[in-house]
Amino acid sequence: MFVESKLKTKLLRQMGAAIKDFQMIADGDRIMVCLSGGKDSYTLLDLLLDVRERAPVHFDLLAVNLDQKQPNFPADVLPEYLTARGVPFRIIERDTYSVVKRLVPEGKTYCSVCARLRRGILYKAAIEEGCNKIALGHHADDITTTFLLNFLYIGTLKAMPPVLRSDDGRNTVIRPLAYCRETDIAEYAALKRFPLIPCDLCGSQQNLKRARIRTLVSELEQEIPNVRASMLTALGNVVPSHLLDTELFDFTRLSPGVGNVASELDAALGHIDANEDEPALVAIS
Repeated sequence: MFVESKLKTKLLRQMGAAIKDFQMIADGDRIMVCLSGGKDSYTLLDLLLDVRERAPVHFDLLAVNLDQKQPNFPADVLPEYLTARGVPFRIIERDTYSVVKRLVPEGKTYCSVCARLRRGILYKAAIEEGCNKIALGHHADDITTTFLLNFLYIGTLKAMPPVLRSDDGRNTVIRPLAYCRETDIAEYAALKRFPLIPCDLCGSQQNLKRARIRTLVSELEQEIPNVRASMLTALGNVVPSHLLDTELFDFTRLSPGVGNVASELDAALGHIDANEDEPALVAIS
C-alpha cells in the first residue's frame, strides 16, 4: 500500500502540473474520459476521479468506451468496473474492426485508419453527451515518441499537443498524463490490478515504427540516463531562430547583435559541448 500511495502521489503531482501549465480544466467542464481498457486510460480515469475530489473547481466526468467488435472482446469488463467505481459511463458499439481489416492491406499498420474512425465516433459522442472536453490517456513517452516519428519519418517538428481545439470549436482534447512516464503508469496499473483488455488490432502488430522508436530511445537511455526528460524538456524549450522554418522566424529581418556568434562558432568547431547559459533539465518527479 505504501508503494502504491507514493506512486499515486507522484502521478497526481505530475498530472496537476500539466493541468495547471496548460489550463486543461475549468469550472463547469464536462469531461469525456476515453476508456480503452488499457493501463493508460484506466490510470487517467483513476487519477481524474481523485483530482475531482480535491480540485478548487467543479467538473463532471463521463467514461466512454468504444466497443469496436474485436473478436473475443470481454464486453462485460468495463461496465462492471465502472459500475463498481460509481462512474457514469456510455458504451458505444461500432464494428470498426471489420472496416479496418477490410481497408488495410495485409502487412500494413492499422493505427492511422483505426484512429480516424475512433476519433470521428468519439467526437460525435462528446457532442451528444454535452461534453466540452475529451480526455485521452497519452503520456510523456507517447508525446516524445510521436515527436521522433514525425522528425525521423515525416519531416516535421510536431508532437502530441497537451491541449487541442477542434476546427469547429465544439471539442477540446486534453492529455492530463502529459508529464507522466509510462513505466510509472504501468507499475501503478499493476498495483491497482486494473482489469486490462488487450487490443487485437494494434496490439497484434509487432513491426510498427512506433515500436522501433521506443527501442531506439531505450537504447539511448543506456548511454544517456536522462534522455527522456531531456526530450520532454526540449519540446517546451523551442528556439525558433535556431531552426530552419522561415514561416516561424523571419531570417531576412535580423538586427545586428542578435545571438552570441562566438558561442555558436565554438559549438560548431567542437570547443564546447553546450552553451553555458543552457537551461537545466526540468523533470517533474
